[in-house]
Amino acid sequence: MEITLDQILSLVGKLDDSPGDETPRERFRRFLKENVVEVGRVRDYVEECLRQSGDKYTRALQDLVNYCGYFLGFEVNFGRYQGVPGQIGFDGQWKSPADFHIVVEVKTTEVYAIKTSTLVGYIDQLISAKAIPDWDNAIGLYVVGRPDPEIRQLENAIIAEKRTHQLRIIAVESLLSLAEMKNEYDVSHEDVLAVIRPSRPTIDSVVGLMARLVAQRGAEMATTKEAPAPAKTLIWPLSTAGAEAPTAEEAGFPQPSLLDEAAYWLTPVKSFEEQTAEENIRTLVGKERVYAFGDRTPGRKHLKPEDWICFYETGKGVVAHAMVASAPEKTQHKAVRRPEQYPWVFGLSGTEVYLEKPVILDAALRVQLDAFRSRDPNKSWSWFVQSTRKIAKHDFELLTRQ
Repeated sequence: MEITLDQILSLVGKLDDSPGDETPRERFRRFLKENVVEVGRVRDYVEECLRQSGDKYTRALQDLVNYCGYFLGFEVNFGRYQGVPGQIGFDGQWKSPADFHIVVEVKTTEVYAIKTSTLVGYIDQLISAKAIPDWDNAIGLYVVGRPDPEIRQLENAIIAEKRTHQLRIIAVESLLSLAEMKNEYDVSHEDVLAVIRPSRPTIDSVVGLMARLVAQRGAEMATTKEAPAPAKTLIWPLSTAGAEAPTAEEAGFPQPSLLDEAAYWLTPVKSFEEQTAEENIRTLVGKERVYAFGDRTPGRKHLKPEDWICFYETGKGVVAHAMVASAPEKTQHKAVRRPEQYPWVFGLSGTEVYLEKPVILDAALRVQLDAFRSRDPNKSWSWFVQSTRKIAKHDFELLTRQ
């Protein structure tokens, strides 16, 4: 039985800064350490926080962000929920085995003005208290739950104040992805530091990390291709030189009349500086009834009329679906932002948009999906929603409440 974040918070009590080992905050943090051993579970709880409002979710989000620090290889010192005179009010302090320190500030949103002097002041105080050696071994890290690409006031403030060597910003989604890479791939704690800390003159470490990830992904795909194909597979086996190619029946290939059956797709929708993911869906899918893919979007060449496609908004869930009305055509549409990046436009019909009632990809739903049949639903699951993919009809129906 999967327990939701709301159920956990109801059991532990109201999160506050009361001291003691049996306070609600200590019970909550102890629950995380003893029971949440997969980043996928942390992602579920973080998304639950971002879908809700109120102090208990804001404070739970702060603890969950700090808990990510453990997955990244840091020693974590949880901070206070509210500042008080006489105490340093940081949200979290992460210490690397290399004695590099990250002082964390968690923001649900950046809609409201954020003073960078506050986080800089925390680090100055920690240096004075000898909890951090010096600025050469520390940075401040803002973790933002719902970044607003139109505002970017925090990024602009850091640049204007020339604090790029002292302060960094990361969306909580990216922090979770980094933790997943650390746990699922050959990504070391030193790699994590190379990504987070201020850049050094040499960039070999970052390029090396990228190369290893690409190589591992390539190895995974090669392994998948080498695996024995199940019956009724849609992939033709390669024939050996001089050998007679197998018949469709011998190859387990479907009859020609079945090749045009509808396929089912899931695609993520991104936010841009000039348009959020929600605005993208409202405008393109809901109003204009079109969508656009890039040159390298997986499945772009195979998408065809009468296929079905559903749209995933990061942090919310599946928020719309439609039937494909035309094959992608290289053209421009007035509503498509960044047409040079997304030139392949296709029409939609029968569109349904439900931004206010998304289908949430929690563990209870994931365990029902064919895509997770041989996977632990609590392990990293962002792979399922990070790029466009073909999915089973059964999964599409679950993801769109059919």
